[in-house]
Amino acid sequence: QEQLVESGGGLVQTGGSLRLSCTASGLTFSRYTMGWFRQAPGKEREIVSAITWGGGTTYYTDSVKGRFTISRNNAKNTVYLEMNSLIPEDTAIYYCAGKQGITPMPPPSFDVWGQGTQVTVSS
Repeated sequence: QEQLVESGGGLVQTGGSLRLSCTASGLTFSRYTMGWFRQAPGKEREIVSAITWGGGTTYYTDSVKGRFTISRNNAKNTVYLEMNSLIPEDTAIYYCAGKQGITPMPPPSFDVWGQGTQVTVSS
């Protein structure tokens, strides 16, 4: 059974950092483009970042460029999101997702989703 499990969320002050992890099981991780999404209360879910199979191509939404870094370790079936210089507007539930096969960047849709992890940035 395909599964993605996020971890690393929490409460942090403005300017702080967090590192999210997402570990996959039940799928061939190295064949998946992986993405991070977030959804804040009352807002639509938005893609934050994505990374291709081998990590050679990445995507970031404008609001996180220069602050967030996506990476992956295929040997550990894990994708990471390093978040620095956090601001209250980054407060949301963060989800990881996977898209199998060849896809544009960012992928228009994803096949597998995690359950999410809460990130709260206090002012």
